Amino acid sequence: MTATEAARRRVPGGSAPPVLSLRDVVVEYAAETTVRAVRGVSLDIAPGEVVGVAGESGCGKSTLAYAMTRLLRPPGAVTEGSVTFTPAGSEEAVDVLALDGQELQAFRWARIAMVFQSAMSALNPVVTIERQISDVFAAHGVKLSRAAKHERCADLIELVGIDRARLSSFPHELSGGMRQRVMIAMALALRPDVIIMDEPTTALDVVVQREILAEIDRLRDMFGFAVVFITHDLSLLLEISDHIAIMYAGRVVEYGEAAEILARPKHPYTVGLIDSFPSLRGARRVLRGIPGSPPDLSRPVHGCSFEPRCRHAFAPCPTVDPALRVPGRASRAPGDADPDRTVSPGSALTSVACLLHETRFRPGGPPADLHTPSHPSRAEVDRATAAGLTGAPTGSLGGSTRETSTETEVRA
Repeated sequence: MTATEAARRRVPGGSAPPVLSLRDVVVEYAAETTVRAVRGVSLDIAPGEVVGVAGESGCGKSTLAYAMTRLLRPPGAVTEGSVTFTPAGSEEAVDVLALDGQELQAFRWARIAMVFQSAMSALNPVVTIERQISDVFAAHGVKLSRAAKHERCADLIELVGIDRARLSSFPHELSGGMRQRVMIAMALALRPDVIIMDEPTTALDVVVQREILAEIDRLRDMFGFAVVFITHDLSLLLEISDHIAIMYAGRVVEYGEAAEILARPKHPYTVGLIDSFPSLRGARRVLRGIPGSPPDLSRPVHGCSFEPRCRHAFAPCPTVDPALRVPGRASRAPGDADPDRTVSPGSALTSVACLLHETRFRPGGPPADLHTPSHPSRAEVDRATAAGLTGAPTGSLGGSTRETSTETEVRA
């Protein structure tokens, strides 16, 4: 499925309230110097849709997933914001952060389940697959006879494409793709409304990765659950997601429909991510990564967190913290509610946290070359090579003099 086809899918529920809603969530890790790993994230997940969360390592993706499911362990804690769950067809919302004890145990897996990043680490190496799936029923008070429990376990692994004879296998006897399918089967055991998948295809080869993604899509169509798919691979999310949230330094810096983000990315960081992976078709070109490193979140972040790495940075960026809003709308007055901080599920609008799109700073809008690939042209690279400038700062190859990066030539 292409990114365009994925984005054309209609999200079930239409104007129904989001099944999961995050508002201004802040997660901190208490230490000698407190680390604010998630900084005011707001998201809405509609029933049945796929919301992708992308960003480089350390941006807060997995921490956000653990916050949604109340799986954070000390010293991590949600210190601000709210997480609200509303079952499809119901108007009675559940304050996830207020759940405790048996209420929280009953909520997890029955309402929100999670597929963890490393199946080999998440599965117990000395317990059979059947026993591990059975433990889900036992932990949540599902009373079944031994025969009925065996049949449920067999149905679950067959549902994800594994022969029921594998129920007696141990995790090390399964391939990486099969272990990941077992994790998906366990997540489906109690038919949750939302499944959070934290990099479920990491370390799998591209063929197995494709099979897993097809399996997830088939099961979602079958059962109607929503998916929060977390990965550093933006190209993968552009294929499977209805909406995508781009995270950087603990915040969402861009949010919108997958096809819109691919066609017209608005944040320089998003442009850099899209620009950093090769196309399978087209002319030979030079790939260039995003220079520099993310900020240290144990220290206060002033202004735009991406400013030190941005080739479009201008005067206000080091001091003004951009809010997530729809480009072109007037800035809110201090103390006013901000209707643009989040985008409603299914909305065609894209919101971005970037001063380039705020008319009070740039009345003429963002620079014309914002969406232009930042790669030097082939002619520029050839001239630079002939002049012995290979490996020089990219400013000598027609880019910004702020940057230094390694360049790689690719041929389709």
